[in-house]
Amino acid sequence: MKIGVVKEIKDQENRVALTPAGADTLVRAGHAVLVQAGAGVGSAFADEEYRRAGAQIVTAEAAWDAELVIKVKEPLEAEYRYLKNQWVFTYFHLAGAPKALTEALLASGTTALAYETLEDERGKLPLLAPMSAVAGNMAVTVGSYYLAKFNGGKGVQLGRVLGQRHGKVVILGDGVVGRHAGRTAAGMGAEVWIGGLHAEHVPDLRREIPEGFEFFLAQPDPIARHLEDADLLVGAVLHHGAKAPHLVTESMVRRMQPGSVIVDVSIDQGGCVETSRPTSHSDPVFVKHGVIHYAVTNMPGAYPRTSTLALTAATLPYILELAEKGVEAPRGNPGFAKAVNVCQGYVTCRPVAEALGLLSRYREAATLIGVG
Repeated sequence: MKIGVVKEIKDQENRVALTPAGADTLVRAGHAVLVQAGAGVGSAFADEEYRRAGAQIVTAEAAWDAELVIKVKEPLEAEYRYLKNQWVFTYFHLAGAPKALTEALLASGTTALAYETLEDERGKLPLLAPMSAVAGNMAVTVGSYYLAKFNGGKGVQLGRVLGQRHGKVVILGDGVVGRHAGRTAAGMGAEVWIGGLHAEHVPDLRREIPEGFEFFLAQPDPIARHLEDADLLVGAVLHHGAKAPHLVTESMVRRMQPGSVIVDVSIDQGGCVETSRPTSHSDPVFVKHGVIHYAVTNMPGAYPRTSTLALTAATLPYILELAEKGVEAPRGNPGFAKAVNVCQGYVTCRPVAEALGLLSRYREAATLIGVG
């Protein structure tokens, strides 16, 4: 199979969908790997490394012309012209993306496979997990940076000073993002509160966050109370494939102290804070009701080398399976089939169809690819 690796064009997005080592694995398996010139440079992978791995260095048009195109982020408007009857495997986050993207996928006949909705045999999200981990770690460090007074923040340091913890971090969500954010914040020495929906998760959380935290049920009243004196809020809410719910309302944000910081990691899926709106690495923050909002939609792009290595380790087995089996890969694996968000002119992920008002264009993936 011809596999295209395209260069990302999203603002400050320096990740690439495949390392040279990954390309070598695919080439040895008998596949042609077409890498757009310069695709790996931002992650410190030179074109020559891909050539040595047996890949071909090509133009954007040639990379997009492959049967299977692999990316990191969703196609942007400038890339819609490349969409056709091919397979595209990337982070789509269609429920939180512009509706125009889904419409372009539908019109082009593209089969859109989303990393973020692929499930393993336990119902977990193995391709979302590595980037969620990076974003969770980063949420606390970037939040701490914007708490500095010279950035307009409260001037509160997240950390232990002579044995005393300073700074209150509230995390909404106890999945991969929440757990990494909690471990980072607690390790720095902050006071950590994690809001979740299931108290039975607490023993697992305590094993992962040995420095300590307090758990609360993520309901409106306790969320509002904790935000009144929070220094940093990390939004880490995820509903598989669906638009994130606004657990934090605008009235709650109004009651936060001036100079507090919100890092809404859920922004890819629309954000879990009502006052959030997508930002970029070039223009990462805005202030609303005196509160600094950070809502960059490609946070792990700030650490492209680490992120690319982690991403390829997770995705390569699935890319190899797609290349070798084609449609039989998702057809024979219900968890893999959940990655199919658009197929044959239909939306095949119901939460996406609901979020975008496209239920009339919804069909179950099983009816189109024959999941067994």
